[in-house]
Amino acid sequence: MMSRKIYIIILIALMSFSCKNDSLQLLSTESFSEEYHGDCKGSDCALVTIDYIKIKSENEIANKINFTVGSAIIYYLNSNIEKSIQAATISEASEKFIKNFENDKKEFPEISPYFAEISVTESTIKENILSLRVQQYSFTGGAHGNGSTKFLNFNPSTGVLIPNTSLMRNKGEFTEFVEELFRKENNISPNESINSTGYWFENDKFSLPDAIGFTDDSLIIIYNQYEIASYADGPIELTIPLEIAQRYLGF
Repeated sequence: MMSRKIYIIILIALMSFSCKNDSLQLLSTESFSEEYHGDCKGSDCALVTIDYIKIKSENEIANKINFTVGSAIIYYLNSNIEKSIQAATISEASEKFIKNFENDKKEFPEISPYFAEISVTESTIKENILSLRVQQYSFTGGAHGNGSTKFLNFNPSTGVLIPNTSLMRNKGEFTEFVEELFRKENNISPNESINSTGYWFENDKFSLPDAIGFTDDSLIIIYNQYEIASYADGPIELTIPLEIAQRYLGF
């Protein structure tokens, strides 16, 4: 009798886990755009274009992930407009981004059109992690636009965002491991300054970036422009096979 009860409990648990993860299979791609319809033509018009992942399920896990993805998109749009006109939804943030251009164009008629491009794509989905890649590029005046990449890593069983510190078993050991690979890839010997080849690590000490994510078979680490090098150097990416990195990961 006891063994039958245990079997039933295990079966229920497995079915529950399966149902939770089945909801993540309903990933779809959503698109949204907003354009300035004033005195402009074609490429002269300010434009917001957004492509993002959305889970087509009505459950707590899907709602948490969708809310976090939406918040990331809104954050990037809000960062390009005045603090006094921050928005709470993707649609509102897009409208206010265009409105910001409209107001600036009235004051400076010759300005170049503003634009914002944001994409959220699936990087990998596994039993223990859902990793989404968020890329954004925008122009709101100046010599050039600004772009960046980040990752949103979720626990697929709960929909909770996993902080970078929880991705690794021991941050110190993981940092040392990545630094060794970084030095090897950039021909910096162990006894040389980490900035000896022109990098900008603060206080001449190696550190991890915020952008840490996963593909099906790799750990991806990205330093965005201006983070440790000039804009002209572009993003600096380190790809580590999961079979090598796995012993340092905490999941």
